Amino acid sequence: MLRRGRKRVPFRTAGEVDAMAAAGAVVGAALVAVRAEATAGMSTLDLDEIAESVIREAGATPSFKGYHGFPGSICSSVNDVVVHGIPTKDAVLAEGDLVSIDCGAILDGWHGDSAWTFGIGELSQADSDLSEATRLTLEAGIAAMVDGARLTDISHALEKATRAAEVTFGRRFGIVSGYGGHGIGREMHLDPFLANEGKPNRGPLLVIGSTLAIEPMLTLGTTETSVLDDDWTVVTDDGSRAAHWEHTVVVTGDGPRILTTRP
Repeated sequence: MLRRGRKRVPFRTAGEVDAMAAAGAVVGAALVAVRAEATAGMSTLDLDEIAESVIREAGATPSFKGYHGFPGSICSSVNDVVVHGIPTKDAVLAEGDLVSIDCGAILDGWHGDSAWTFGIGELSQADSDLSEATRLTLEAGIAAMVDGARLTDISHALEKATRAAEVTFGRRFGIVSGYGGHGIGREMHLDPFLANEGKPNRGPLLVIGSTLAIEPMLTLGTTETSVLDDDWTVVTDDGSRAAHWEHTVVVTGDGPRILTTRP
């Protein structure tokens, strides 16, 4: 029995979850298209146009475009940019760049939100380790998203996975301070905020239908960042490289279900 007054992470009906999965599939398709086309010599604006085309052809709308004035359909964050990089024709990709693409779409009023990191050509070992560590951390956070858990159980799982990755890869990773995941549904960003580290067994309960965007962000150095003069682009203070992985996930009776599937 649920104790009266105990808060729960907002939840959706089965039909609403399926609607979110449809939006999420559009996001996944856009990400796959961007990665397939991304090569040295292309600009991040070129990648933005690819993503927007996929989204609109699916009958959806880019979540990001116009959001608080953001000009792009994706966030394109290269090398020391953690998140919220603005696509531009002047940002030309080069061999060895580490690229994080964050993408959102609205379909029938429901949002999907997902991100992944990949290399242009061959990555350095450090950058490859960083991206893989962030992906594994995301997987651990997703696995913790089960009925009856509490919000910070996910945060704790993300932190533990980051520390485990440090052992696996033999290098330190910074957990970016002040940024994390969020609730999602008919708006892209909803409460609660989901920290990427912390003690377990705190915060609202997860119940069947609870939906969250889980998004660890790791660096090869500092945990501290600054926002550039464009009021969007977040960069590491020490110039170290960063990676960002994200999925929209729902709690089900059979465990977590990823809603931003990729074809």
